[in-house]
Parts: sequence; structure tokens; C-alpha cells
Amino acid sequence: MKKDGHIHTPFCPHGSKDALERYVEKAIACHFTEITFTEHAPLPPSFEDPTPDKDSGMDFALLVPYFTHLQEIKKYYSSQIHINIGLEIDFIVGFENETRQFLNEYGPMLDDSILSVHFLKWQNHYTCIDFSKEVYLQCANEIGSVQQLYQLYYETVHQSIDSDLGKYKPKRIGHPTLIHKFQHAHAEQIDDTVLIKKLLLHMKNCGYEMDFNSAGLSKPMCLEPYPPLPMMEYAKSIALPYTFGSDAHTVKDLHQHYELLFS
Repeated sequence: MKKDGHIHTPFCPHGSKDALERYVEKAIACHFTEITFTEHAPLPPSFEDPTPDKDSGMDFALLVPYFTHLQEIKKYYSSQIHINIGLEIDFIVGFENETRQFLNEYGPMLDDSILSVHFLKWQNHYTCIDFSKEVYLQCANEIGSVQQLYQLYYETVHQSIDSDLGKYKPKRIGHPTLIHKFQHAHAEQIDDTVLIKKLLLHMKNCGYEMDFNSAGLSKPMCLEPYPPLPMMEYAKSIALPYTFGSDAHTVKDLHQHYELLFS
């Protein structure tokens, strides 16, 4: 069975307008038997998106149309491929209550979902850590070092696993080493093997699944999947469940690097 469990859509404000049907038809042509559309959920109403265009999450007004369109697509292609309706939920320190309320209301409409960390809190302000090299390096400078930035990221992912987000909390943790996205943008040599193993083991012990995310291979300052291959071997050694995710924001990127990772 071939599954891609992390796919974005034309509802993404920072993605492409490629039609949902084109994603599905490519998945069928590539012999995938199951896919999950995981658009970025609307951010908590009281959270101020720190990105310049305020486009990290879906417009709340598009949420119901998103569900409606996916229900139609799911039904239309049901004889050819299994389609899951999902969301990628942001875990944001300090906004757990609003996230829980959102999931309580819209969780029943989800077949599958991902919980991800994109925003880090430091001294009462938030940074979108994967937005750009410049933002990433500035955040590391503010915190004290790249090493400390890594530490904060992994601590935040641990918090996402431990947080009480209600009965509809996602059970798959998105791109667990996203902090590596700009690892070739700095001169520091960071060995975070112990931190990654600790995180993956915590994921396993708490009953979570991992998003084995290939998008980092296409990022010129990352050049590896999330998590990197040696840590993927560790995940397998502890029997941590995982699902491949291409994290595609365009049809072109759908299933990116699948053959490389599973050949």
C-alpha cells in the first residue's frame, strides 16, 4: 500500500492554485492507494501571525468550503483511491485552549490530521522558524545560538506531544526535525542525535505516529528528509509508526523523493 499523508491544496494561502483533481489524478497515476489532504488549519483567532503576509494558515472563511470540496472529491474518486480529509494543526505555546476548542468543533469532520510546530515562542514573541534563512538566523541570535534554537524547537515539539488538545488531537507529528531546514545556512556544527532520539522515543511511548517528510530533500539549505535517514533507521528500530508525507504545495512536488526513500 502506498500512502502520502501530507498534502496541501489550493486552499493554502502560501501555496499554489493547482486543482485538487490534479493532485488526485497524479496520485492515482503513481499507484498510490491512499492520500491525505492536510491543509494548514486557520490559526487561533487571538494569535498574530508573525509572517509578513499573515498567510501561515487557511482563511477561516474557507474552512467549510474546504471540507465541502474535499467531500465531493472523496466521493467522486472513491472507486480509484482512498482520500482522507485532514488538516495540519499548528501547536503554538500559549494557545492550547483555542486549539482544543477548534478541534472540538471541527475534529469530527477529519479522517486524519497532523500536529506540527512552525512557531517558536521566545520572551513573549513568536517566530515562524521555517519562514526564511534570515528569520531563522535572527531567532538563533536572539536566543543565543543555533544550538539553543534547536533545543527550544525540540522542547516545543515535546510540549506538543504532551499537550491536552482534546479527543480530536492529531496523532501524527509533522516533520519532527524541521529545525534542520536551514542547517546549511550557519557555520555551527550541531549534533542533535540525542535530542532527536529522545523525541522519537517520546513519540513512540506516548502512542504517536511520525510524519516521514521528504520535503527537506528539496530545500537547498537542508538536503535531507525530516527526520534524516540515520534517525529514520532509529525510528524503525523502536517500531515507531510512520507515514510518508511529501508536504506538497504544488502538483509537481506531490510524492517528491518517494522512490529515493523507498527504493
